[in-house]
Amino acid sequence: MAFRPTLRRLLGRDSATHKDAEATFRRVVEHSADVICRVAHGQFCYVSPSALNMFGWEPQALIGTDGTHTVFEDDRPIIEAMIGRLMSGQQNQTAVQIRVLCGDGSLKWVETTARVEAPDLACETILVMRDITERKRLEEELAAMVLQDGLTGLANRRAFDQNFDREWKRTLRTGGEMALVLLDIDNFKEFNDLYGHQAGDNCLRTVASCISELARRPTDMACRYGGEEVVVVLGSTSLDAAVSIAAEMRFRVAALGIPHQGSTCANHITVSIGVAAAIARSGGSMKMPEGLLQAADHALYKAKAGGRNRVEQAMLNSA
Repeated sequence: MAFRPTLRRLLGRDSATHKDAEATFRRVVEHSADVICRVAHGQFCYVSPSALNMFGWEPQALIGTDGTHTVFEDDRPIIEAMIGRLMSGQQNQTAVQIRVLCGDGSLKWVETTARVEAPDLACETILVMRDITERKRLEEELAAMVLQDGLTGLANRRAFDQNFDREWKRTLRTGGEMALVLLDIDNFKEFNDLYGHQAGDNCLRTVASCISELARRPTDMACRYGGEEVVVVLGSTSLDAAVSIAAEMRFRVAALGIPHQGSTCANHITVSIGVAAAIARSGGSMKMPEGLLQAADHALYKAKAGGRNRVEQAMLNSA
């Protein structure tokens, strides 16, 4: 920002007097779109007028407070760590991204740059706060796009790899269990050959939407694994529970009634499903979580070999 060097000159050791610096400081910042704050002894001693427009804060109401109440509770440790680094002398300038509570109760993302400007003047610190809510929204949308399958709207293979590994680590920490459901649309190549690829795409989207309705817990994730295969990660789920969920998936897909005259097992779209579950425990030599995926794949193979349109299962114990 263009006025930051000016602030440093005003509040640095080369300022003629602290009083003159104060007056000039206010003239420089009062027309800034960013919120500029001055902190001394851990409390606000100046808050620029832009705080009212940006956050709905009355600047005068913040004077004499530490401003903690304006920071979203989950992000307060970030601010505490920033203050610790500045006060310890580890850094004289740092920047963090936090969420703040606006006057109307809403949240905004804010990039806050803090700089110790005049250590010899009561450890004064300048805060420059910039609203980055829209930028964070766009970043989140882009991140979601990178991890989303463009055709079905499910999570993609990359998202699966990340979530699968994370969920297994959580299973190990808690000493719990997790399950994997691997699903394949029966005779899908024949469906495409008979009805065309556009109909095939529509079929995939419809089946994906049906499956995702049964994977809505925070620990669940439905992903397009490849082609006509869908994999569902079920955290904190036993084998029996996972088999029950898989059976419901099979039933609901069949109930869609999508015609498939090229199927070898029905006159409508069906799915074959392999289910595997693992319990974390001490000991065991199987490599995980890869072993869980292999077990689900083996169970899926059994379902196909057994006539399709069915659910097969496998159970693992691992460290």
